[in-house]
Amino acid sequence: MMSTADCKSPLFSASKSSLFTNKRNEFSSNFAEKYKQIAGKKSLINPNEEQFKLWRSRLNELIINGGGDVLFEVGVGDVPGIEDPGLQTEEYETSIKNLKLISSELDAHCIELNKRKVDEGTSGHCLIRKRLSEQDFLEIRIAVVGNVDAGKSTLLGVLTHGELDNGRGQARQKLFRHKHEMESGRTSSVGNDILGFDAEGNIVNKADHGSLDWVKICERSTKVITFIDLAGHERYLKTTVFGMTGHAPDFGMLMIGANSGIVGMTKEHLGLALALNVPVFVVVTKIDMCPPNVMEETLKLLNRMLRSQGCRKVPIMIKHPDDVVIGAKNMLCERLCPIFLISSVTGENLDMLKMFLNLLSTRISFNNEDPAEFQIDDIYTVPGVGVVVSGITLKGVIRLNDTLLLGPDPVGHFMTASIRSIHRKRMSVKEVRGGQTASFALKKVKRSQIRKGMVMVSPSLKPTASLEFEADILVLHHPTTINPRYQAMVHCGSIRQTAFILKMSSRSLRTGERAVVHFRFIKYPEYLKMGQRLVFREGRTKAVGNVIKMIPVNEQLGVTIVNKSQKAIKTLSSRQTNSEESTQPVEENINSETFSNFTCVNNDVKRLNISSKHKKKLPIRTNQAKN
Repeated sequence: MMSTADCKSPLFSASKSSLFTNKRNEFSSNFAEKYKQIAGKKSLINPNEEQFKLWRSRLNELIINGGGDVLFEVGVGDVPGIEDPGLQTEEYETSIKNLKLISSELDAHCIELNKRKVDEGTSGHCLIRKRLSEQDFLEIRIAVVGNVDAGKSTLLGVLTHGELDNGRGQARQKLFRHKHEMESGRTSSVGNDILGFDAEGNIVNKADHGSLDWVKICERSTKVITFIDLAGHERYLKTTVFGMTGHAPDFGMLMIGANSGIVGMTKEHLGLALALNVPVFVVVTKIDMCPPNVMEETLKLLNRMLRSQGCRKVPIMIKHPDDVVIGAKNMLCERLCPIFLISSVTGENLDMLKMFLNLLSTRISFNNEDPAEFQIDDIYTVPGVGVVVSGITLKGVIRLNDTLLLGPDPVGHFMTASIRSIHRKRMSVKEVRGGQTASFALKKVKRSQIRKGMVMVSPSLKPTASLEFEADILVLHHPTTINPRYQAMVHCGSIRQTAFILKMSSRSLRTGERAVVHFRFIKYPEYLKMGQRLVFREGRTKAVGNVIKMIPVNEQLGVTIVNKSQKAIKTLSSRQTNSEESTQPVEENINSETFSNFTCVNNDVKRLNISSKHKKKLPIRTNQAKN
């Protein structure tokens, strides 16, 4: 019996695809060895007591690795090539019944999705989903990208509000947040919309007087899809890049207008998703108003782009519910790219897109025992509440009244911050776990002390900030050459700050070249981690890479102090060669003060200017000696 969770591994985010493949194969082989007794396709028909316990243990592991739900195939053995797929009708029905019985003991729903005829009989897919409390739900984040006027906001309005568009943009008006967006019809900010599914896969979104109550949706939902609506216009590219890096989407939904084809920012957004290792599926909209010859040309160009050397995807056209199951099952394990042809006016193929969204599962498994880590991507000031920060929990569990370290500040320090309340999708909760978005109300913290890109981490991590770092960079596009002192915007998680190149492992960089680059932020130190993915952007120049070395602020300041003190000593000795008084006491005084400043650098950064103070005092003392 095969499942999507068999091919999942905590190492999914590794930068090398070969490393991920090897680890995945090792995980699968260990998994198959452990459950060798129930590897056959008929092991669910009449299991004995020992096999029943093994099935229960296996399903429990699959649900945990799948983040709460798993897509399971009945009638297929775990070892390919040994048994032909398929069961007799009575055997298949008995297997489904036993699978539902085991799922109910694990407090999970088992829903039969499809049944199909194969050479040896019948096989089918089932969705097993864990029952959760009202204050808990599974969360999948999907970044919606594509060129301007591709119908992104219109489709999200149709999906979340359950009403078809009138062909003149009525559906998108419910999502816009700014007046200029309503007037122009173009998204300029990062929008968030949710779509809830219950345990049986039914949509729970119901608009109340034209607006959605997020709290009611989350209470009724077992899985919530969060759509990150990004801007399609070239003018707002930096906002789109921030949404793709800072909001950490699990999947990307690339939208293409059937009548306009692959134009503008379509290739740009697809390249960004591929650079960040985000799995992508394609939605072709406006098929109701597109002539057949134009549609055929658009699909031909789309297939050519997905199969190209830089993309290397395997496109699959979704025309039947069985195709939906195959596409959802292989989104994580293979390079499959499902393509949906839909219309927001007539509603054609919308049901298959909703079914596909319901079957998607999280990419990365999280360990609740890890130290807590939370990145901040937005800040609010709520009257009567105070400062509220929102973002994503990267690791561990954060509970109410926990005390975490907030930082880094402009000097690189971290301060303590206590959590007064926690909200998920506007619903009050007591804790959040890794991979979940949340908002925290903080105690005794001022708005001026917080900025985007800061983090809240457990004190056990002993975090340090870095003003300089090294990264392994691949240049995707640059019109000329990149040399030292070159400046560009660095996007790394929720960090968005300009940095310049201090040095490189090669003399210069051109399009398609790779090098180890030493960066320095121009304004604030930031909290970085080894292996973190970054995007280096300036105009049409784009480069991607991974952080390979961080240089803590304390080490940088220490080197600065030593260099300044050495220069001060050399200046003093050169100016006092003709003096009658010995300069040794002054030099000893400088050395002692220098090392005291070196040890107290974290307490008072203003004392870094000691060398300039001694230079001002020196001429007065030498004149007194001459007189």
